[in-house]
Parts: sequence; C-alpha cells; structure tokens
Amino acid sequence: MGTYTRLPLQIVRGKGCWVWDSEGRCFLDAVAGIASCTLGHSDKALRRTLTRQLKNIQHVSNLYQISEQEQLAHWLAENSCADKVFFCNSGAEANEAAIKLARKYAHKVKGIERPKILVANKSFHGRTLATVSATGQFQYQRDFEPLVDGFHFFPYNDIDYFSNLVNNLESPAPNIAAVLIEPLQGEGGVIPGDKSFFNRIKELCIKHKILLIFDEVQTGMGRTGTLWGYEQFPVEPDAFTLAKGLGGGHPIGALLVKNEFNLFEAGDHASTFGGNPFACKAGLTVSQEIKNRKILNNVIERGKELQEGLDYLVKKFPNTLEATRGVGLIQGLVLSKDSNLTAQDITLSAINSKLLVVPAGKKVVRMVPPLIINKNEISKIINRLSLAIKQIKS
Repeated sequence: MGTYTRLPLQIVRGKGCWVWDSEGRCFLDAVAGIASCTLGHSDKALRRTLTRQLKNIQHVSNLYQISEQEQLAHWLAENSCADKVFFCNSGAEANEAAIKLARKYAHKVKGIERPKILVANKSFHGRTLATVSATGQFQYQRDFEPLVDGFHFFPYNDIDYFSNLVNNLESPAPNIAAVLIEPLQGEGGVIPGDKSFFNRIKELCIKHKILLIFDEVQTGMGRTGTLWGYEQFPVEPDAFTLAKGLGGGHPIGALLVKNEFNLFEAGDHASTFGGNPFACKAGLTVSQEIKNRKILNNVIERGKELQEGLDYLVKKFPNTLEATRGVGLIQGLVLSKDSNLTAQDITLSAINSKLLVVPAGKKVVRMVPPLIINKNEISKIINRLSLAIKQIKS
C-alpha cells in the first residue's frame, strides 16, 4: 500500500553480519532488521532449534498450556526484575498491553476515572492508535486525529521539568497513573537516558504511587551491553516491554510486570498468535545463546570500538558531523545542524559503499548491528561509512 519508502535493494540471503541482494552484491549489515537480528542472519542455533520445532508444532491456541511459552516466561522472569509475562507479536502490541495495564491500575488501585500517562517528547512507542498517541513526534500522528486521550508529554532528560510536572499537575498528582519511557530514545535520535533523571523519576513514582513502565523494545536483550536497558542506571521499572531482539528476527513481543502490578485477569487481554510455540522457541534460543556465548561482553567491547570509530569520523568530517551518542551496539552519528546533508543522504550513499545503516530522524545515522559482530567488522563499518561520507561530499 506504499506505506514504506523502500530503498533500492532486494535482500535475498544473509549470513552473520552480512547480507546479499538479488544481484549478488554483498553488504555489511549494521541495521539487523532494525535491532532485531540479535544473533545475525541464518544463525546455526536458531536454524537447528526452529527446524526441530517445526517438526513438532508451530502454533496452538492460548486456550491450552504451551511448554515453550512457559519456558521462555520462566527465563525472562529469572533474569529480570519482573515476575509475570504476557506475550504478543510486536513492540507496539506490547506497549498497547502496557497502556491497558496502566489504565486498569489507575481504576482499580488509585481510583482514577480519567487517568493520565506521562510520556516523553521525541519518544516512539508504536504505530497503533494508542501507541502513536503516546509517541512524542507529530510526524507520526499527522492525519490520524482524533488521537487517544490521556497522554501528557514532557522533555526527555529534563529533571526540573519532570519534577515540577509531577508535583504540580493537579497537585499532588492524583490523575497520573503511569510513566511510559524509553531508557534510550531510538527513533528519537539515539538519545541515552540520564542516570540522575531516571533516578528522580523512580523517586517520584514511588512517592506518588505512579506505575513506572520502560519501553525496552529496542534496548532489551543485550543491545546496550547489559541484558536490560534499565540496568544502565540502574533503576528497576514496575513493568517493561520487549520485542525486536527477543525473537532474533522472528515476530514476538512481551509485557513483563512485577507481581504486585500483575492486575490482568482472564479475558482482560489476549492475542491469537502471542506466545505461540515457534516464536517462543526462537526467543528462548536467543536468550540462551546470549548467555552461552557471553554476548554481553562482546557488545561492550564492540560498542566501545564502534563509538571510538565514529568519534574519529566526527574529527575527520567536522563540517558534516557534529557528535556521536549511544550505548553498546546502538550508536548514532549526529550530523551538523549547518550541513545540508540528511541521515537519509548518508544511508543511500552507504549502500554504494556496501554498508547498511538506518536514519533515526533527519540528522542522526543509526547503527544497530547484530550483537555477534566482530572487531574486524566494526572496522569495516567505520571505513565504509567514511567512504560514503567522502563520496557524498565530492
């Protein structure tokens, strides 16, 4: 239906951090399905376990017990601050579930008739009507009014503004049900959360009994160098959402909550395909491989090398590039405000240099390669990105 402006590239095969197009050209993939292909392309462990799973069963209804779902839920609970899991199919669906949970919390626990959920400017929480209403970027909301009511926006990383908002919004904040926030804003320009800011949010949420929900769709499953983005602060949320990297390229999403906020009852929420055996086996395989291969250590080391390489490019092209920012293997290259170039310009030029990158807004080039990327491949990203910038400037 023309909902995507597709790049002039048809990818037909992949292996590790490399993909091939229909013309046989090979590209280094620093997009990874937009932070989804955690173990890279055509991973042996995923191929083996998913082939075996297809020989057993790929889907049954949630009317029945599903052992693969129970195993994945157990792993997630054992390795996070959460106790219970609801499975769905995407990040938007996971955030929809979180919004419903926040509203039930408001009605049942706080006795609020018309609750508000606080969300950040420049955030991105999905494309469904509720999640796009919670997204702090007007370009995603345009032409879809009237939006879902009940969201109030604040500047990301602004401690004073947030403190005043919570303390003064119909003081003492009786109508605020929840805060929904990303530990690092991905689509908003690869903006890491400030530790002091998130610690202040946690303090105020405890004080006013506000539900704290993290959107970990892009930061979860090791992307930042810790298993969960919240460990970077560290601040434990009351609930958080997952998708993208959880399935290693297979559709799965999840809402995780602590026991005391597990308010959903039978019939409150559901998903036909959510938590099906095939998707959960993919998620379980990714989870186990992250531990078995010590992938978090690789993310920390390769992330440092990537950031150092991008810093080098900023010095090399001072009139084009302004800064780098990010954590682990989610890194952004910020273009100068005075430059006429856009992130899309560099993305297109990078294709000619056999490198795949993705914009995060008009002025930030984002790199989210598979978490199994090696030192040599990081070096190739920098070299090919340098060539792409040089070509577009000449």
